[in-house]
Amino acid sequence: MSQGDAVLRVLDTNIVLDLWVFDEPKALPLKSSLETGTTRWIATAAMREELARVLAYPQIAKRLTARTLPADVVLAHFDRHAQLHPDAPKAPYACKDADDQKFIDLAVQHTAALHSKDAQVLCMRKRLERCGVVLNPTPL
Repeated sequence: MSQGDAVLRVLDTNIVLDLWVFDEPKALPLKSSLETGTTRWIATAAMREELARVLAYPQIAKRLTARTLPADVVLAHFDRHAQLHPDAPKAPYACKDADDQKFIDLAVQHTAALHSKDAQVLCMRKRLERCGVVLNPTPL
């Protein structure tokens, strides 16, 4: 499959944690699509920095320790699968949670599918659709 055929996706930090920290069963199709190349994950350096910061949170660090999973391994998955892009310009719609805005901005700029479980993002579904962004599309 060529990169042009892959579905362009933006994954928020909680989705990345589901993929590689929590092994969330619902995330398995997404993980598989990353491995097979049917998903092209785009991200920014700020998204990677957020992931690194979140991996150090006590509740996440405890989970990593219990699984004998170093944070560097999770970051290596990010580095392997995510294609870095510059920060995107502000989208026409603002999220109430400023930490989520970067995900929305990048998805809108690239008309990419956006994967998030954040309530502040989920309530923006209709506004994002007006920008060509599908929120949590299934099936993968």
